[in-house]
Amino acid sequence: MMSGKTLAEGQLNKMRITPVSGADVQYHLELGDSAVCMNDLLGKQLQLQWAGSINCTHCGRATKKSFSQGYCYPCFTRLAQCDSCMMSPEKCHFAAGTCREPEWAEQVCFSDHIVYLANSSGLKVGITRHTQVPTRWLDQGAAQALPIARVRNRRLSGLVEDLLRQQVADKTNWRALLKGNAVLLDLEAERDKLFAQFAQPLAALEQQEGPGSVELLNNAAVVDFSYPVSEYPSKISSHNLDKNPLVSGRLQGLKGQYLILDSGVINLRKFTSYQVSLAVMD
Repeated sequence: MMSGKTLAEGQLNKMRITPVSGADVQYHLELGDSAVCMNDLLGKQLQLQWAGSINCTHCGRATKKSFSQGYCYPCFTRLAQCDSCMMSPEKCHFAAGTCREPEWAEQVCFSDHIVYLANSSGLKVGITRHTQVPTRWLDQGAAQALPIARVRNRRLSGLVEDLLRQQVADKTNWRALLKGNAVLLDLEAERDKLFAQFAQPLAALEQQEGPGSVELLNNAAVVDFSYPVSEYPSKISSHNLDKNPLVSGRLQGLKGQYLILDSGVINLRKFTSYQVSLAVMD
């Protein structure tokens, strides 16, 4: 029977990922008062165990089920950050006077947003607050990313994305992401093609929203990322803490918010707010 050393325990949050120039990005898993450098655990036999409890990431109350990655049901139905318009910002209903939290929206949704192209498992278009660059790209496991527009608010970023996804996917193929390195793309050329194809509707959108509301970033540079993966799985199988509270395996890599183990992969973000412990086995 294997014995192990507990490295940390507490409420699970997404891993903190830090880009490093010319090297693999750095991963830290924060549990309780500890921050564990996951890069140092590559090749180690790990054990992740759920204690059986979940506490809402917003209010802290105990909940039997996690909604929208870490919220209890009352917070899920009350908070603006859990509203459907966060996933579909072009459907923003602030102007209709029905926003769940207008003050929160004024701080978050009415700040500059970036529309970008990324290559995680192929070309995709996405949006994020300007303060979440490059965090959003790292969370998605992007090998390459390129900001292509800066807009005045979240709703407007959704409208631009809605235009461009007529031509480009807006989802990551997570299975392809975890099977190997993405084939490198010429993101600048892809940007230029999209700008040419959608020049008229993009100009019309800026005219509708006001001068300077849509700033096309013609000269932005592509950002590249490398992830600490020693071995990719030939077949993808997923661990689920709800079905099996004990996950163990040798750590083969870290990409996006996934742990790649020789026993399967686990998306840690899916289990935000679960009370877990992390141990390294002898």
